[in-house]
Amino acid sequence: MSNAKKPVWLIWLGMGIVCLFVVLLSLSLGQFPISVSHILQGIFLQDGGTSAAEEQAVLWNIRMPRTAVGFLVGGGLAVSGTIMQAVFLNPLADPAILGVSSGASLGAVLAIFSGSVVLGTVYMPLFAIVGAMLAVSLTVLLAVRHGRVKIMPLLLAGIVVGMLFNALTSGLLTMGTNQQLHQYLFWTIGGLDYRSWDHVYIAAGPIIGCICITSMLARHLNVLVLGDMEAQALGMRVIPFRLCVLTLASLLTAISVCVSGNIGFVGLVMPHMMRFIVGSDHRRLIPAAAFAGGVFLVFCDTLGRVIVPQTEIRAGIMTALLGTPYFLYILHKRLK
Repeated sequence: MSNAKKPVWLIWLGMGIVCLFVVLLSLSLGQFPISVSHILQGIFLQDGGTSAAEEQAVLWNIRMPRTAVGFLVGGGLAVSGTIMQAVFLNPLADPAILGVSSGASLGAVLAIFSGSVVLGTVYMPLFAIVGAMLAVSLTVLLAVRHGRVKIMPLLLAGIVVGMLFNALTSGLLTMGTNQQLHQYLFWTIGGLDYRSWDHVYIAAGPIIGCICITSMLARHLNVLVLGDMEAQALGMRVIPFRLCVLTLASLLTAISVCVSGNIGFVGLVMPHMMRFIVGSDHRRLIPAAAFAGGVFLVFCDTLGRVIVPQTEIRAGIMTALLGTPYFLYILHKRLK
């Protein structure tokens, strides 16, 4: 029996068990360990029960928002990568292909240099979102010819815009102070540390909404991957639909990057892994990729907290360390 033909309930049961295991690991492990029994007491008996006040504070103010942000960001990046790979008909496409990450980085630098970050948690994400959407808008504007958007010009425009925004970011950083450089470096190496409920509130609505809309467009994505001519023969308006799903993917990437910094390989690797498990039908692939992306990022963040007891390896580094071997395996398999 092929993976795509396995019962849906069996696949989701297995993924649910893995998710529960990873969540318990994330909530329990760290410099301040919490037992599973105290975690359950802290969740279902919020008056404290037998748990210490310190455990309650760590659980509700540090671990739970950090885990929630990990699931949201991982899911958003994985779905964005799924969309990009479908639109560009390229299994190596990732969420940063349109210059979204470069635009978000420029926005973050502007927030740091303007001093807006000291006014509240929300200001850096807002600057990053504006920068990311500006980069995508410029990319699409450069790629439009006679009312049509072709894949290759769009890809090349994304590379050029990304280089432009990276140059602007580097130029600003050369004029920054050591403290500003440290703030930017801390943000650009993506991670989930110091995430709060404010970050959860910023990310939850847009990411969940975009994933739901993408899931409703899954049938159209199945048609789009057949090719432009086939899609047009089936009655699809290819250009408007492509711009629509690219906007969704860009929003998912922008929101994810703005609350966690640049985290790679989640949007590249997770869609491939889920295709192997659930098949290429986007009606299954999109929710599975969102679920698996969240689990993978939370697992990487947890592993980074415990692999070196005296310090912490940020999630963006762990995703690269774990994702690179799998990416090389995919590349070798395709070449073979």
